[in-house]
Amino acid sequence: MRHIIRRITDKAFTILTGTSVVLLTSVLLIILGPMVWRGAKAVIFKDTIEFRKMQLDLYNRGNSEALKIETSETESFRRTVYKIVDDFKHGIDTEELIDKSKQIYRQFGKELRYRGITGKQYQKIRSLARDLRGRLQAAFESNDKKIIKENIDYVLQYRKNKYFVDTTAAEFFTLAEDFYKTIENIDLNKRQEYTASLQQIEEVIFQLLGPRPDEPLPALTMERYGATRWDLAQKLLDNLLWSQQWIQQEAGQPLTKIRVSRAEQFAGTKLEPLFGYVENNLAKMLKPEYTFYWQYFIDDSTPGHYFGGVGPEILGTLLLTLLAMLFVFPLGVISAAYLVECASDNIAVRIIRMCINTLAGVPSIVFGLFGLAFFVLFFIPLFGGPSKPCILAASMTLAVLTLPVMIRASEEAIRSVPQTYKEASLGLGASRFRTFVKVTLPAALPGILTGVILSISRVAGETAPILFTGAVALGPLPKSLFDPTRTLSYGSYDIAVGDRLAMMVPHNQYGMVVTLVLLILSLNAIAIVLRARVFRRLRGE
Repeated sequence: MRHIIRRITDKAFTILTGTSVVLLTSVLLIILGPMVWRGAKAVIFKDTIEFRKMQLDLYNRGNSEALKIETSETESFRRTVYKIVDDFKHGIDTEELIDKSKQIYRQFGKELRYRGITGKQYQKIRSLARDLRGRLQAAFESNDKKIIKENIDYVLQYRKNKYFVDTTAAEFFTLAEDFYKTIENIDLNKRQEYTASLQQIEEVIFQLLGPRPDEPLPALTMERYGATRWDLAQKLLDNLLWSQQWIQQEAGQPLTKIRVSRAEQFAGTKLEPLFGYVENNLAKMLKPEYTFYWQYFIDDSTPGHYFGGVGPEILGTLLLTLLAMLFVFPLGVISAAYLVECASDNIAVRIIRMCINTLAGVPSIVFGLFGLAFFVLFFIPLFGGPSKPCILAASMTLAVLTLPVMIRASEEAIRSVPQTYKEASLGLGASRFRTFVKVTLPAALPGILTGVILSISRVAGETAPILFTGAVALGPLPKSLFDPTRTLSYGSYDIAVGDRLAMMVPHNQYGMVVTLVLLILSLNAIAIVLRARVFRRLRGE
């Protein structure tokens, strides 16, 4: 009977163990699956001609001749977009039209001074030009089409006047004709509404296509290029075709957000064809292509992580992790060796062990504040170093953070070494120190390396301890251990709490997180392989 119960118990335990492994794997896949899928889009995605321009300008990558051909193929489609917007804008932007008429008037006045006419003729022509300017301004500011027509007709009757032919003043008449054609199908009472919507449309077009060819390059790098990714271009296209409005559908009810078609909003105007044209020709304007951007792992990034990769972040994470392990490994092993081999089981040692266990559960932000107060403001300046956050301070803070884990793992590994090993060494005349170094430590090394694996995982992924002691969101590559550095964990945090720029580049945030996970897995894999080799050597294989 006992055998039957034992077999049933063994099978039940085996089933429960297998189920636990399956559930744990499923949960891991549920968490990491979407993250990896989205993070992969930072490397594998559909780029646009704007991305290829950016790569050529910032990193000198790509074929410049092929890019010129592609650019020339897109120009005609983009010019059509700009022309539709400008034609409509002539009848909407009252201030711009008034400024244009004033500019024409001033330029015409300068021309009159060199035409060799008498002072009386100058005053007469100048007065007439001022009258035309005033009539145009009255037309621009009016919402009554009858008044507008009267003023425009008055201006146009002087089109063939000998004083205005082939002069700057001839632009008065072109301005008047264009304005009248634009407002023919416009409800002028909606001019303010059209103006506000037009500003949004121009902003979307700017984000989609970048600055116009005749405009100077903006100072910010992110504003020099349009949508560099096809998925971003699709989102911007949606913003161009649809506007978000808050309306009250029922009295007494809260406002609700609805999508309104911009094509319907501008129906009957010169701007209406814009939306269908952009939707049908967006691919011809951006020329999307699939790309494998492996340089993401080595490239620097622009402010806001809008362009570029995570090269400096990977380097900074490796620096902090490896330097922290250089501190924590010897300290952890020596502390564990003292507690196991030298210290007796008295109240002082018990208090030390209790403190170690307590420190293992202290929130990481506390270690960050400790690192700021001790390493940054006291310890490093005590030896002549700068009193500022830096790699050295951050790595020592991380070492203190993971030291309890390393001590406990090393202590258990040393305790697990069979007592017969030590007795045999001591029986052969070796000292206690030599026995520990030559016998106990090598036998405990696989367990100690397990502590190293746990420490690496925690050190590489921490953000709070380095928040105050050595991490920066953006900055140059560190030149010494006394400079701050960028890291993957802090970069992910910076994007997550960033402004609207972070919302526009979710692939970079997920890409940075996935890169951090891959980096930790790689470091752990190296440590696991090293542990396996040590274990095989101990077994004599």
